[in-house]
Amino acid sequence: MHRICIFMKKTGLAVVLVACLLCGACTALEKKQRAGAVVELNGHYLYRSTLDSLTVGLSSEDSMRVTQQYISQWAKDILLYDAAKSYATSEMEQMVEDYRRTLYAQAYETYLIERRMPKSVSDTMVERVYSQMPDRFQLDESIVKGMLVVIPSDAPNIVKLRQWLSKPEMDAIEKYAYQNASGYELFDTQWMTITELLAHMPVERADLETALKTKNQIEVSDSLQVYILQVTEKYLRGAQMPLEYARPEIEQMILNARQVEFLQKERERLYNEAIQDKKVNFFNE
Repeated sequence: MHRICIFMKKTGLAVVLVACLLCGACTALEKKQRAGAVVELNGHYLYRSTLDSLTVGLSSEDSMRVTQQYISQWAKDILLYDAAKSYATSEMEQMVEDYRRTLYAQAYETYLIERRMPKSVSDTMVERVYSQMPDRFQLDESIVKGMLVVIPSDAPNIVKLRQWLSKPEMDAIEKYAYQNASGYELFDTQWMTITELLAHMPVERADLETALKTKNQIEVSDSLQVYILQVTEKYLRGAQMPLEYARPEIEQMILNARQVEFLQKERERLYNEAIQDKKVNFFNE
């Protein structure tokens, strides 16, 4: 027989819970042992903190509705789980145990990595990987540094703007952009990919890639605006990435390799300690 026990501490919530699930009474001992619990079903407990986290910022009416729906679904899941256990085979129990072991092990490994594994990667290590694996760090698309100015088609002194951009004369450019531009992006200290540029310019990828091969100032337009891209530095598709651009990927590669080695050593350490402490028992047939 299934038993649901409701722990009543807040009047509003108690009314909803009683209306939904009240099937019996709880003993004083259970209340004392399960402080903070709101619902008990077949030895499973649902806690007030869980329900409170679901209703933050909701009105009283919405809070009651969400609480009622959650408790109802929670109880159904528990009942289905308990019913299914009676049909579990030894193979299923072993699968559950294997999964439990894996889950605990992964949680412990995450703890070790976060708390004990060194995270710093030296410049020397990055440069070594970069030089030893040139084919690994080739660009799938071109990257550029520079600036993009977007102006109305009838903006004044566009010829002058093109000249200022080609030098570049930053004071004049910024003053012009402030007075006339509908868009202005300066990315002279960070790399921007072709994909990112395409989100700001009405041009086809192939056309932009082709133009970058021979031009440092690229101008396109639509019915309303003119888009002028001034490139100050570029690496074309197929070229080796600049070290600064490849650095995040290299650092992640190093950390991934370090993580594998770190966890292998930890497993070996635990095993050797268990052997030394005679926790591992070998039986001769």
